[in-house]
Amino acid sequence: MPLSYPRLHRPNHRRRVAALAAALLTAGLLAACSGDDGPERSVDAFLAGWRSGDLQAVGVVDTTGAKLPSAEVAREIKELSGELAATPPTLTRQGDPKITADTATASVRVEWQLPGQVRWAYDREVRLTQGDDDQWQVIWEPRVVHEQLTKGDRLALRRDTAPRAGVLDGAGQPIVTPRPVVRVGVQPSEVTDVKKLVKDLDAAFRAIRPALVPAVDLSDLPDRIAKAEPNALVEVVTLRQEAYRQIKPRIYDLPGTKFPTDKLDLAPTREFARALLGSVDPAQADDLAAHPDRYVAGDLVGHGGLQGRYDERLRGGPGLTVLIERPAEDGKLESTGTELFRREPQPGQTLKTTLDVATQNAADGALRAEPHRSALVAVRVSDGAVLAAANGPGPAGENLAFTAQVPPGSTFKMVSALGLLDRGAVTLDGPVACPKTFTVDGRSFKNSDNFELGSVPFRTDFAKSCNTAFASLAPKLGGDGLAAAGRSLGLEGQWDIGTDAFTGKVSTGGSLAEQAAASFGQGTTLVSPLAMAGATAAVARGAFIQPKLLIDPAPARSAATDGPLKPQSIEPLRTMMREVVTAGTGSALKDVPRGQVYGKTGTAEYDDNPAHTHAWFVGWQGDVAFAVFVEKGGASGASAVPIAERFLRALPAR
Repeated sequence: MPLSYPRLHRPNHRRRVAALAAALLTAGLLAACSGDDGPERSVDAFLAGWRSGDLQAVGVVDTTGAKLPSAEVAREIKELSGELAATPPTLTRQGDPKITADTATASVRVEWQLPGQVRWAYDREVRLTQGDDDQWQVIWEPRVVHEQLTKGDRLALRRDTAPRAGVLDGAGQPIVTPRPVVRVGVQPSEVTDVKKLVKDLDAAFRAIRPALVPAVDLSDLPDRIAKAEPNALVEVVTLRQEAYRQIKPRIYDLPGTKFPTDKLDLAPTREFARALLGSVDPAQADDLAAHPDRYVAGDLVGHGGLQGRYDERLRGGPGLTVLIERPAEDGKLESTGTELFRREPQPGQTLKTTLDVATQNAADGALRAEPHRSALVAVRVSDGAVLAAANGPGPAGENLAFTAQVPPGSTFKMVSALGLLDRGAVTLDGPVACPKTFTVDGRSFKNSDNFELGSVPFRTDFAKSCNTAFASLAPKLGGDGLAAAGRSLGLEGQWDIGTDAFTGKVSTGGSLAEQAAASFGQGTTLVSPLAMAGATAAVARGAFIQPKLLIDPAPARSAATDGPLKPQSIEPLRTMMREVVTAGTGSALKDVPRGQVYGKTGTAEYDDNPAHTHAWFVGWQGDVAFAVFVEKGGASGASAVPIAERFLRALPAR
């Protein structure tokens, strides 16, 4: 049987020509949709003009097809944007427009950047129509900006401040909390004699303890009263309630004075760890200029100290609401009640410290009567927690307690003695001469008031603070022995305590005269009160633990710890530091209650002038180690030791 095959049909020539023409037509239409004359070009030009405020590159019509002036549309977009107009949104076309006959629709992503890096994003549609000239024109209507906007509307931004978190003490209780204050003010219409009023107010303010209120400058008060509205309140000063009670009898009946009450976030006292904590104040011009996206007028801002360093954590994030406003009959804008976006306030996070309120109050009180710049740092011996950081008079915000870089004077004999004991160069009762003067490489060293002891046990040299004895022993420490002893007590360490702190710089090497000077805290050695309090705590504990201040957030690096100090060195050193109090330069502390006091006095020359000296005392009682520093304080027995006594007597029983 012959094989059969299916018949092959040759396509008709006319059909082939028609198919080719259709293909060419389709290709042409696709090119028109996506090429230079497509609607996407007009959409992109419109979005660019929206952001720049210049729409001349695109044609715009209204919903009836009537052509609109580009400048008029740009102005309306700006007006609709209202309070957001200064920061136009990011606009992104989502894919190609969809075309139906002579109209097209483009999807657009609108992203507004609100204050505080808050993002508000939504999708909108931009409609276009193709004109007789085949050009695509944008159909303008307020709904393009947001679907709920109509002509005349405005976007408004309402900002709700988040509750500021507190700084906590070591027990987890707020240090800074709302406390009652009295705003002392003047109502101009009731003032009978401006000059007399200013005089009487000035006398009253001067009568308040400086610890309760800063100096009040009234020099511009007459001018402010003259320029104020008759029934306005011209604020003079805001006082804590306890300060107001002190002077109320002197100012309450003065003509024109007014006393509205309020509450402000404040520490227990005006002086409470002030430089360490910083302050919280209304946003200043510098804050607003530096961070216009973060602060607005009226915001509370942390300045200095922990409040400034951790301001963003403590203040949290403001609540933001985007609303629609509309002109009322009187022409003023009023809210329609329509919310387009809301972010609830983000409460701040607390800052937990190791501070102890009772210890800090005792430290502040101990410095209160000191006229010179001064500092007192207290550290818990058992775990290194900073219990108090007090600063006496000086520039506001200067935390001398942590950042001072000053010579330690004879308090550094604690370090020198440790180094000598570690090397077996001295013993408690081994004799070491204490002459009136001692010369090294042509440089003469002497003792305070030119005293001399003769040949006495080393413990006596230490208790009486004999410079010449230590100068004579300096060669036994060698070029780096003093620095090694200091490092074993934490000096020069890389401490991470959550704020700025100077850990010391110990003299190393140098000439024989420099080594002699360094042996009793002169020369190039520099320390801070915090560094010396940490070193003293290490002696009391028998091992160094880095002082710590912040518990939450915990520092990035964990606290450094070292191995135990040599018992054969540390026990004699403790014995000598006790004898400083019982029979030496710190004897004013021997009757302080609640346990034995150990310590070391120090007087440090600071500009190669023997008459110019800082005063020091370092020591411990029970579980509290501390360092007292008085700039230009003269002899330690006249300034630093009395401060230490006031501090220890004010400490509560533990």
